[in-house]
Parts: sequence; structure tokens; C-alpha cells
Amino acid sequence: MTDGALTDYPDRYALSNELHARPFPELTAPCCAAYIAIKQPHDAAERDREADRAHLLSLLDHYGAPHPAPGANHHSCPLGRGFLKWEQHTEFVTYTIFASGVAARPFDGSVYGMFNRKWLADAPGQVLTSCLVRVEPVADMAEAQARITSDLYSWFVPESLAISSVIDGAAAIAGDFRIDESGHVRFAVLVNRQTGARRLGRIVQRLLEIETYKSAAMLTLPVARATSARVRHLNRELTDVVARMEREEGGDVDTLRRLLKMSAEIELLSSSSAFRFGASGAYEAIVTQRIEVLREERLQSRQTFAEFMMRRFDPAMRTCRAAEAQLAALSQRAERAANLLRTRVDVASSQQNVDVLARMDERAALQLRLQETVEGLSVVAISYYGVSLVVNLLKPFAKTAGIGEAWVYAGVTLPVILLVWYMIRRLKKKLGH
Repeated sequence: MTDGALTDYPDRYALSNELHARPFPELTAPCCAAYIAIKQPHDAAERDREADRAHLLSLLDHYGAPHPAPGANHHSCPLGRGFLKWEQHTEFVTYTIFASGVAARPFDGSVYGMFNRKWLADAPGQVLTSCLVRVEPVADMAEAQARITSDLYSWFVPESLAISSVIDGAAAIAGDFRIDESGHVRFAVLVNRQTGARRLGRIVQRLLEIETYKSAAMLTLPVARATSARVRHLNRELTDVVARMEREEGGDVDTLRRLLKMSAEIELLSSSSAFRFGASGAYEAIVTQRIEVLREERLQSRQTFAEFMMRRFDPAMRTCRAAEAQLAALSQRAERAANLLRTRVDVASSQQNVDVLARMDERAALQLRLQETVEGLSVVAISYYGVSLVVNLLKPFAKTAGIGEAWVYAGVTLPVILLVWYMIRRLKKKLGH
């Protein structure tokens, strides 16, 4: 802030500039583009991004082009006879070279040749997709349709070809999303001469993004198929475990061991595929959004890009979503089975505890009866000796008084017994019984 009253949030300018950081190229027809997306095969999101930068610098140095700013994740500059656009993404890095003019032979790959073989061989990753774009000017959509009939059907595989007019007739786009004999996906743009350079740049950029994010999303399909196969096997095993639980076959320990093993494998499947499933959903959304902003209109009754994706791409994405849903459902089933077994074990354990407590009560009652019996015997024994002792003490006095020994026994027995009983009761209370 300039008034000194407030300070800016540390990332205010950086976040604002991010909205304007990747401008679209400005293109003038005729022109062409060569594009490549490079991705590491494993843990691409955690890759060494400095290796990406070093690879870019080697290309720039080969042509004597300027370097990007330190820490930059995008860069544009003149490169030889063309113009380079470099972008670093979460899982991959992209290079696009734009060049003026087009070769007499369509998609001859001369611009792609600016990526020299050694540089390509040294890439820190593998090719995710590679594209060639040919842009030619036309006077209007009528001329574009004539060119489609005369040229485009020979440039592409007809049964896969998607063609449409985009952005209110600004251009006609075409592509079959097939990899040609040179390893490239081809796109043709027949642009109205009245279309501006920035709008043309946006159209070409959208085509490249559609292909790139479509390819990135499709990486999940093999994962989804493998996951579905494993989920089917685990589902059968879990069904068998639950059935055995219902029939009360096998011990709970063995059943729990099987459930724990399955749960561990399910969790491993979930953790290993979570990023891929999440990424495919994000990439699919980008593909859909990029097609929508082109505002397609049908040309020559051909399928549009949106229809191509609906027929070819969407089923693959549904397979991915289905595999993710199946895995989540399996995880929930395994959790419910574990809870069911846990409940059964808890009930059995509770019943065992009740039985143990009942047996303890029986033993305690028996001990109490034995204790009372012992106490009774103790009273008798102590009273016997007490009476004998008292009688022996009173005998001399009884003789003097003329009282017989039997009467002495009769007189002292009951008081001695009561006294002994009372003393034992007091002793028990002191000991906490």
C-alpha cells in the first residue's frame, strides 16, 4: 500500500500475477506448431523440477535463446526461426514451437525437427503426447468446407475425424486423435482471415490442451482395469468370509486374520490409486471445459470434438469412476464385515465374562458357607476349651458353696458360648468382613 497505513499480504502480488502469467500466443495464418508433453513414468507430481528446468536450458542454449527467471514455471521466447512456449505442470512439462508459414507437404514435421534428437533423448521423462498443428487462412466457412472436402479427408483417418466450426465461425478445426506414422497427433485449423491473432492463438492452445489433458486422463484407464479385476477377486473372497461368518464356520481368529489381510490389501489399492483417480477427474473436467469454450457448430454432418469425446473418451472415464466407486464400496463392505465380527466377538466375550462371574459368585457363596461352617466349628471348639477353663477355675468355689460340677458346667456354658461368638463377630468386623 502507498499510504503506509496497511501492509500487503505477502502473496498478494504473486497471486494476482498468476492470473496473467500464461498468456495465449499471438498467431497469424499461415503458421504451424510442434508440441510435446513430457512426463516421468512414476511419481511425476514429486519429480525433480530442476531437471525440467535444466532440460529447457539445454534447448535454449542450443539456439542462444534467453533463459527464464529463477523459479519460473513458464517461459516464452524466440527460438531459432520460431517461437517457444514452455510450461511446467503438476505431472508433466510442455514445449510448443510456433513457426510462420506451412510446408507444401502437410504435417511434414520440419518444425518438430527443432527439437533435436539428442535433446529429446536426454528428456527427463517420456512422451505423454506429441502434436503437429497446421493453420491455414480461408476467406469464410464456405471455403473452409471446400478445403475439408478437398484436403482434410486425405490428411486424417475419416472414420475418426472430428470437424467443427468454432467461436462463431472464427475457424474450422479438425483432428482424428490418432497417432500418425511419425508418432504425432495431427490437428488442422482453417482460420477466417478476419480472426485476430490472439483469438487464433487461443484456438490452437485449446486444441493442444484438449489433447494433453485427454492423454493425461487416459493414464488412469489401465489402473482402473487392474483395480476392477482385483476388486472382483476381493469381493468374492469377502463374500465367502461373510457367508462363513453367517454359518458360524471356522474360528473367529482365522476369520479376523483373513479380514485383516483383505483390509490391508484394500487400503493399499486405495492409497496407490487415489492420486491417479483424482487426477483423471480433474483432467476430464478440463477437457470438457476446453471443448465448451470453443462453442462448436457442426460442419458437413461430421462429429464434433464434443461428440468424439462423448463416444470415445467418456466411456473410459466412466470405467475409471466405476473402478473408484467399486473400490470404495468394497472398503465399506470390509469395514462392515469387520464390525460384524467384532460385535460377535464382543457378545461372545461378554457371555464368557457373565459365565466367569457366575462361577465366581458360586465359588464365593461356597467359600462363605465354608467360612460360616468353620466359624461355627471355631465357636464350638473355643467354647469347649473356654468352658473347661472356666469350670476348672470355679471348681474350688463350687465345692465350698456345695454346688455340683454338673451345675457349674450348666451355668457357664451358655455365657461362654455367647462371649466367644461376640468376640469372633467383632474380630471379623475389624478385619473388614
